[in-house]
Amino acid sequence: MPVIIDPLPTRESSEGPGLGAPRTITYLRISVTDRCNLRCRYCMPEDQEFFPRDHLLHFEELLAVARILVDAGVRKIRITGGEPLMRREVPKLVGMLRALSDDVQLCMTTNAMLLAPQARALRDAGLDRLNVSLDTLRPDRFERISRRAGLDAALAGLAAAADAGFERTKLNTVVMGGFNDDEIPDLLAFAESQGHEQRFIEFMPLTSNEYGLDLHRVPVGEIRRRIEAYGPLAPRDKDPGPPGPAETFTIASTGQRVGVIAAISLPFCETCNRVRLTADGRLRSCLFEGGEVDVRALVRGADDLDAAVAGALDFLRRVKPPVHDGVGHVQMNQVGG
Repeated sequence: MPVIIDPLPTRESSEGPGLGAPRTITYLRISVTDRCNLRCRYCMPEDQEFFPRDHLLHFEELLAVARILVDAGVRKIRITGGEPLMRREVPKLVGMLRALSDDVQLCMTTNAMLLAPQARALRDAGLDRLNVSLDTLRPDRFERISRRAGLDAALAGLAAAADAGFERTKLNTVVMGGFNDDEIPDLLAFAESQGHEQRFIEFMPLTSNEYGLDLHRVPVGEIRRRIEAYGPLAPRDKDPGPPGPAETFTIASTGQRVGVIAAISLPFCETCNRVRLTADGRLRSCLFEGGEVDVRALVRGADDLDAAVAGALDFLRRVKPPVHDGVGHVQMNQVGG
């Protein structure tokens, strides 16, 4: 039987405490490491302690879990961290996941600082898309937000990704009052010049950032007003497939793609189709709350792994909350965003 850990309360439904209509799960996020070469203020404390390396699932163990979930209907896998490129031989993992199915979209979220020497190998291994975290275009602000230098390396990684053939790269910017909220026009202009899609993310209060003690959340309405000051927005046709977290637009005058993710102001829980495999091997139903299953224990001890993971997925499909309470009791670098 799966080892069930349910650290946070789930909402009641007619089917009993914490159980609701089963959610369709088509998206798996895999955090391959909790380690990172940055210490971004919205993600982790400066003095972060990391998991022992033997707590991380081996590539073969990650593949075993992913195979079962792909067989159960997952059609998109995103590799995250921490910083996923700090995990050695990540292109090898991409190739292993690609071999599962040509129908699965493989993506990665990275800060791009280590991307330049690995971009070609990732593309050749079968990685489809990149999301790059880029919170500022100013070196001093980069260091203030991330507590490390590295903007030049990140921009070099973006350039190498384009040279390797990656297209429609998304730039993810967490908007923080007093840190980078005045930079929205510059980020939009940069994204347009490079052919990227810019996405602005509302700051989320989490354990790892002390629930916003040092950061100010800019509400989604204000984010949108600042985008509209750059250029009038037109709603974009919905992408095919399950809905995503971003409200998407185009700049009417240029056709530039832009998205806004506002998990606090505009939670998208009812349409959320994802589960997260954390860096220490827990399959989790929600970034904010819900339940989780110790998959590491299953992979290393279950007599029938397929049945055990299928049972875990069924549990998580039912405990995904209809709406979260807006406060995450997790370390972002461990859960993978």
